[in-house]
Amino acid sequence: MTTLLLSLQFEISLIFGAIASLLIGLSLGLIGGGGSILTVPVLVYLFSVDPLQATAYSLFIVGATSAIGAYPKYKQGQVNLKTALIFGAPSILTVYATRKWILPAIPTELGQWGNFILTKSVLLMLLFALLMVAASFSMIRTQKSLGTVEAKPQSFNYPLILVEGAVVGLLTGLVGAGGGFLIIPALVILTGLPMKQAVGTSLLIIAAKSLIGFTGDLTEQKIDWVLLGFVTAMAVGGIIVGNQLSKKIDGNKLKKGFGWFVLVMGIYILVKEGWGAGH
Repeated sequence: MTTLLLSLQFEISLIFGAIASLLIGLSLGLIGGGGSILTVPVLVYLFSVDPLQATAYSLFIVGATSAIGAYPKYKQGQVNLKTALIFGAPSILTVYATRKWILPAIPTELGQWGNFILTKSVLLMLLFALLMVAASFSMIRTQKSLGTVEAKPQSFNYPLILVEGAVVGLLTGLVGAGGGFLIIPALVILTGLPMKQAVGTSLLIIAAKSLIGFTGDLTEQKIDWVLLGFVTAMAVGGIIVGNQLSKKIDGNKLKKGFGWFVLVMGIYILVKEGWGAGH
């Protein structure tokens, strides 16, 4: 009886995991960002992957999915390669350094306060939950100011681009999220890129920094390529469908609802991990 229940629970988790993996790609295709914020929770809570390993898997899944999503945007002239290189370079360097050297240097147990034990895994999930909350506010609030920015000759605020790129790279390296909700506004504001090009260019940046960052884990982690391939394939299928639907559906109309969902998920993880570490 116990074996049957465990088998049933596994199958249910697999079905929900497959659906959630599709949703990751679908949201990337429809709204240009935000989907990657779901990858780590899906891996941890539905596929029982260790949080540290989940951040590594997330880099590959998000990177591969974004690369495939960026290709049709490039064919449509919605990817600015010069901007991707200038903004992406500091982000790529930072994410690789974070995965290769900074993350392995963090102790397994960082401290204890009463019953609360702060481990590396708990820290990563709490950071991830805070990032989800920040991303949700970015999606919930009205984005009209970005979408209506008038076209102008492109210029680059190099000092701010360097700082922003490094911050995005550090966050991506620590928690495995693409950071599209940070990249898209930065491309519009700091480089003068039109909104449509900002969405396409952000996908290329996310792809490059995530996949290169993942290479920093190859010598540190034992990779389950079967699971990684399954989740990646589902997410890729989602982004292909999302790209097609984006021609008929205004992604901005869906962004607010998706933002509320991400907010609820972020609060749930904060409570779950915070409570679990204290009991």
